[in-house]
Amino acid sequence: VQLQASGGGLVQPGGSLRLSCAASGSFIVINSMGWYRQAPWKQRELVARITSGGSPDYTDAVKGRFTISRDNAKNTMYLQMNNLTPEDTAVYYCAGEIWTPSVGSADYWGQGTLVTVSS
Repeated sequence: VQLQASGGGLVQPGGSLRLSCAASGSFIVINSMGWYRQAPWKQRELVARITSGGSPDYTDAVKGRFTISRDNAKNTMYLQMNNLTPEDTAVYYCAGEIWTPSVGSADYWGQGTLVTVSS
């Protein structure tokens, strides 16, 4: 199983970015998925998560600005980030609870994608 995150970059304050996380592998069943971020000198924190049925949950700092979604047919999760601030600058990671025939249910992480909000 692999999770591939993409979409990071440099954006000005007030701007928007859309992150994507694509899961690949054989005979996988993806349960909950989530986006995490880690800013310099800070611990990794949960940003948003979404259940297999599409129910989202957000950390307070991003409510009203970020939207998490998923396309189960494409095994892909998205994070639409609007009205970005410098405090959103971090490496963003995607993660998923994924079931495979060989391992059963386990947590998998993608590589990070850097989001920099700066003028």
